[in-house]
Amino acid sequence: MTSSQSSPTLSRSRRTIAAVLSALALTCAWSAHAQPTQEPQTHLQRVDLTAGMHRIDVQLAVTPEERQIGLMFRASMPAQEGMLFVFERPAVQCFWMKNTLLPLTAAFVADDGTIVNLADMTPQTLDSHCSDKPVRFVLEMNQGWFDKKGIRSGFKLTGTPFSKGR
Repeated sequence: MTSSQSSPTLSRSRRTIAAVLSALALTCAWSAHAQPTQEPQTHLQRVDLTAGMHRIDVQLAVTPEERQIGLMFRASMPAQEGMLFVFERPAVQCFWMKNTLLPLTAAFVADDGTIVNLADMTPQTLDSHCSDKPVRFVLEMNQGWFDKKGIRSGFKLTGTPFSKGR
């Protein structure tokens, strides 16, 4: 084989390798962009809820991206604060704790504000914690908050998100 015969083959191979590397670079760039930010979300809209005589200041995670990031990357959260995840329609909701540094309790909440079930969640795990039935709301609080207040399944939360007519 002469060098002139191998040149077209090498040229095609180089073009193929260049195309694969280019596609890989674009995939890596897209993947890095699609990953959640490494910063905690602190800019979300807030609303007050009440649990009996206890006021809760919650951030609302409404969009898919806000719900995906949730309380990730937070080093601390005041005792009376939490995050309310709002979904478009009732479904069995499952949560995990990837990139979440705080031990949390998830309250799976029906449309009328009734807590369906509670789940304690361990930081930085992929264990799945799900609602016992379809819900549209999940309230995450510091682990132990519900227990200290004597709040259990069946307890009713009040606030704008649970108002009739939704």
